[in-house]
Amino acid sequence: MCRRMLMLVAGAACATTLALPAAAETTLEKIKRTGEVTVGTEAAFPPFEFVKDGKIVGYGADILAVVVQDLGVKKLNQLDLPWQGILPGVLAGKFDFVATTVGINEERAKRYAYTFPIADGMPYTMKRKGDAIAKIEDFNGKVMATQLASSTEPVARALDEKLKAAGGTGFKELKLFTAFPEAYVALANGEVDAVMQSLPALAVAVKEKPDLFELAIATPKDGGYPYLAWVTRPDDKDLRDAISASIKKMRDDGRLAALQMKWFGFEMKIPDSGYLPPGAE
Repeated sequence: MCRRMLMLVAGAACATTLALPAAAETTLEKIKRTGEVTVGTEAAFPPFEFVKDGKIVGYGADILAVVVQDLGVKKLNQLDLPWQGILPGVLAGKFDFVATTVGINEERAKRYAYTFPIADGMPYTMKRKGDAIAKIEDFNGKVMATQLASSTEPVARALDEKLKAAGGTGFKELKLFTAFPEAYVALANGEVDAVMQSLPALAVAVKEKPDLFELAIATPKDGGYPYLAWVTRPDDKDLRDAISASIKKMRDDGRLAALQMKWFGFEMKIPDSGYLPPGAE
């Protein structure tokens, strides 16, 4: 009788075990198991990511090469996508993480998991060389350009409201472009009066065309977080942490500074903390 009872209990326990769902595989576990990763990139953001001789190159591409090696990846699938589809695409599971430059702000921090920063992204403005823009008030009546859905779009809108609140007219117009290179062309041909973007990218644009462009004014948003990073889905924090560990190691051993000198011509200070809004994980 006792033996029969033990068999029944054991059978029930076995059935219960079989009925338990298997633990879901995380994105990081899938990458390590398959040795393959798919990332989303906007290769129209020089010198961070851009296409040269049919290949995606740049500061971000060099960082990505180290990150995928640290992850043990044998096959990298890098999708070149319009910026406006990058963040929705990672949430929809179309790729594993975003390996393109994403400005840190409060709204995004609620929806995505940011990695350790890769660069300083202080919002700045660029003008045509010699144009009379020397102070914030000089933007009244001017046409400002930036990228649609970029981290500098809300900064530009806030600046417009600030100018109006101070009694000015604000911008004549805020023009939003699909990609920043289009905004540079518009500035060169006089369609717009200034382009707002992160300082490192603008500094390179000025360096490449010093007879055409020059830096104008810093335009930080009050309470902003002027750093650039990559992102994962919020439930992929183990993947985010693995990527962050690689980037932080590159910062600590000097490789990140070397890449900054290579692509920007100057080094950037990347902090250990304080780059995320309060409450962000």
